[in-house]
Amino acid sequence: MSDVTQAVAHLVEHGPVVPVMVLASLAALIATAGFHTRWSRRHGQAPPAEDTGARPPTAERPAGTAASGAGPAGTGAGATGPAGTGPGGESALWRMRTTVRDAPGSLAVLCAALADRRIDILSLQTHPLADGTVDEFLLRAPGELSGTELADVVTAAGGARTWTERADAHDLVDAPTRVLGLATRTALDAAELPLALRQLLGRCTIRSLPAGAEAVGTVPPEGTLEDTVLRLRAPEGGVISVERPQLPFTPAEFARARALVELDARLGPRVPRGGDVLTLPEGSDITVRRADTRDVEAAKAMHERCSARTLGMRYHGPVGDAGRYLNHLLSPRFGRTLAVQTASGRVVGLGHLLWDGDETEVALLVEDAWQRRGIGGELLGRLVSMAAETGCESVYAVTQASNTGMVAAMRGLDLPLDYQIEEGTLVVTARLDPSARSAARLPQGEPIGQE
Repeated sequence: MSDVTQAVAHLVEHGPVVPVMVLASLAALIATAGFHTRWSRRHGQAPPAEDTGARPPTAERPAGTAASGAGPAGTGAGATGPAGTGPGGESALWRMRTTVRDAPGSLAVLCAALADRRIDILSLQTHPLADGTVDEFLLRAPGELSGTELADVVTAAGGARTWTERADAHDLVDAPTRVLGLATRTALDAAELPLALRQLLGRCTIRSLPAGAEAVGTVPPEGTLEDTVLRLRAPEGGVISVERPQLPFTPAEFARARALVELDARLGPRVPRGGDVLTLPEGSDITVRRADTRDVEAAKAMHERCSARTLGMRYHGPVGDAGRYLNHLLSPRFGRTLAVQTASGRVVGLGHLLWDGDETEVALLVEDAWQRRGIGGELLGRLVSMAAETGCESVYAVTQASNTGMVAAMRGLDLPLDYQIEEGTLVVTARLDPSARSAARLPQGEPIGQE
């Protein structure tokens, strides 16, 4: 992982665009090195493969349908029909972790037991521990086999502390390619770090604690690993906390996460360059671009031009010194921000996509003189599109029940909405399931109209 960090940092520091062919070459080299390392360590037990690093799965997402035939590390040889299929030919993908004795033949016994049940091993990664080895598998199993039955097979073959979870076709990407992609995304955009960590470590909750928080002083520079919680020092002085109650972290995962954070620290503040120029109905041009803490002064000036009613709608009450919270809102560590800028360079609108643990919040503020021109809907559409691209399953907006403009903008997304209201506070949640995403009207660079 350190090699990936150095390679991507070098590419980003020496050119505005990461060359595609160079990245492809690096991916091939890493994949080759990973293959030979696994083979030399565990030859004679099972064909090696790297970690698939599953995208955070959920109970609602169905397992992917595997292609016919054996996988790259198939164990179903000799069976009648494709490995991992049942009588009806259907199969399911599973992620599984189990602890085995680090002794010759222990993994071979486990693989043989899986083969007996027509379970195909698509990939395998080892996590060495002091008292054994954690083996992580991506499996294709007969569709009728349950997670409990799968765990029973493994336990009978010598596995311990076995964990299973449904996977899907996204998990079929090999680990070196996947890790290189995460490193590249982190290198190009500081807001990607929390998302990259979540995709690297699977289903987990990630929180950023600002510098000055009480917990920050308890975390050493090298970070801490405590079973199901890991903490890493953030480049800006805070702490990134990652929790995964259902599955303890391994030292290898801790090292990978720390390498991503080190890459982020080396490259410093950064956001993607450029923006989209859009035309308002009356003919004025505006630019929608990414923003960060370098825009704090322009954002404060916009707040000073906004009426008390507009600020109250956005912040659900009286607003004091905007500078106290704008550094947080504009920090890429806590989410992504879009700014609307006039031809003269004045910021007249802000849209925030905020990472809230394992949920995602959207928030908008448009200067009074620029309201009712479609700017809010344009910002919201782009923010929701960003959330969908990062794998979020829903986004929510917290506003006042009287904020008809925000409600209309949410309804304009053409997504399934849930409404909750209590004492005048309205929470509108938009669900971003795959079918809804494909049907959503998410504007991207066209001329915009009235809200």
